[in-house]
Amino acid sequence: MTHSPFLTVQNVSHVFGKKQQVLANLSFALPAGGFTALVGPSGVGKSTLVRLLGGLLRPSSGHIHYANQPDGQPPSIGLMFQKDNLMPWRTAYENVRLPLEVLGMAGQEVDTAVNEMLALVGLSGFEHNYPAQLSGGMAQRVALARALVHRPTLLLLDEPFGALDALTRERMGQELLRIWAALPVTVFMVTHSIQEAVLLADEVMVIGGQPATIRERIHIRLPRPRTIAMEGSIEFQQCAGAVRQAIEAINGE
Repeated sequence: MTHSPFLTVQNVSHVFGKKQQVLANLSFALPAGGFTALVGPSGVGKSTLVRLLGGLLRPSSGHIHYANQPDGQPPSIGLMFQKDNLMPWRTAYENVRLPLEVLGMAGQEVDTAVNEMLALVGLSGFEHNYPAQLSGGMAQRVALARALVHRPTLLLLDEPFGALDALTRERMGQELLRIWAALPVTVFMVTHSIQEAVLLADEVMVIGGQPATIRERIHIRLPRPRTIAMEGSIEFQQCAGAVRQAIEAINGE
């Protein structure tokens, strides 16, 4: 993994309307190929930050710069949210194919890319199933395949496993790590789960306040590959404790 900056956020603030300032003077950099998790209390602007990074919103002030891109112009991005947002009238294959259709791609190249991505997320054999025929975890796998099929350089995840049961959520976290190891992509993930953030990420950023600022950046020095068994280690508990303490400090204000 290279540690050169892939994304640089400089003094970014965001205001909704004329008075509701949500984010204030955020500055940080993400390393290329890294995995960063963002945690914090509900309603502080985590999803707003995801939309700013993805180019869906423009910051009220400050700059977001991506390496090798014109200032303010995002690179190829994959987005995944808590709801899978699959089109119910399209099969798993057809849902995953959608981003390539938008890009104007067609033919054998598309068929190969879609089938390779479905295989990567463990859904070979379910290409022709509709969303109503899939479990929650399988539907999220389709959503993940759709976010990655065009081989983005940045993957933005906004509570992607929040609606799943605990065991499926753990399994999806491990699948995400496996896929991240197989693809050259930088990951930025919002989660409400401290355990999930520490287990998956290289670094956990804690955001909070009104307006919100980055309060702590906690490096996770657990070795990779990561496994669920690591949650019982002293090192894991120390990292989780540091994240929890930072969030509790915000809640106590």
